[in-house]
Amino acid sequence: MKVNLVLGAGGARGFAHVGVIQELHARGHDVVGVAGTSMGALVGGVLAAGGLDGFTDWVRTLTRGDIVRLTDFTFGAPGLIRLQRVMRELHRFIGNVRIEELPIPYTAVATDIDAEREVWFRKGPLVAAIRASIAIPAVFTPVRIGDRLLVDGGLLNPLPLAPTMDMPGEVNVGVSLFGKRSGLHVQLPSKESSDAARADNAMIAADAGQPSWTARLGQSVAESWPARNLGKLLAAQPPAAKDFEDWPTDVNLVDLLGRTLDVMQGRIEIARTVLNVPDVLVWVPMDSCAILDFHRAEEMIELGRRRAVKEFDRMGL
Repeated sequence: MKVNLVLGAGGARGFAHVGVIQELHARGHDVVGVAGTSMGALVGGVLAAGGLDGFTDWVRTLTRGDIVRLTDFTFGAPGLIRLQRVMRELHRFIGNVRIEELPIPYTAVATDIDAEREVWFRKGPLVAAIRASIAIPAVFTPVRIGDRLLVDGGLLNPLPLAPTMDMPGEVNVGVSLFGKRSGLHVQLPSKESSDAARADNAMIAADAGQPSWTARLGQSVAESWPARNLGKLLAAQPPAAKDFEDWPTDVNLVDLLGRTLDVMQGRIEIARTVLNVPDVLVWVPMDSCAILDFHRAEEMIELGRRRAVKEFDRMGL
């Protein structure tokens, strides 16, 4: 069957898109159109450019140390990280191709922060479209293309279904990275599904108790010179009222930004999909990993594949 693929935003959870694509190919379906936001734009762009196999082999090997080495911090810029090192690596899998030269229709969605509207990239350099679409506000620096200041497309459109309306597929398959948290509405699994359910729970909990890369990133920021001096300045202020804690110590800046974006984008996605629902929708739980846990690619790919198997079987795809 010919499939239009819609890949949503959600940071490192987006590696689950790879597992969904693998399952589509395993079942003999052809992806004939791709629309993506943020990490969905990245994975979809690599797929459209023909570099998904090499990209998958690379991300499966990434460790926490590799992620730190790929992180080019900036201070005083409109974002903590520039992503130049990441984009150099990505260039190995997509080259200098233009979107209009891709073998299948492709749309990347970004947000024009000044015009307060989403922007669809359907022509121009693929690498520029991806870089604009993945610019998580305050975490990754925004990009300027022409007179537009662009940030993450998930800010306004976490699951971009509309761009597929003129694509040639027979069925739209969407992948949302904002599924219900694993701890909500828990039901006892049936005998047939118990093994799969236990496997999913084990996957989600695999990194439990381990310090995430985002925690170390927050610690790095906290240990920087400006943060140390800010801490001393604030410590010198009069004590706050005892009725509330205005500096919680169990969360850092990057984790808070990620969780805030998850809540916001998840709600936006629900509102938008009410009006435009894909034929098949694969849900990846919001709490399967943090948005910057890019060292967990192997787990997310397998989780995406298993979620795809379950939903494709249910829908007869």
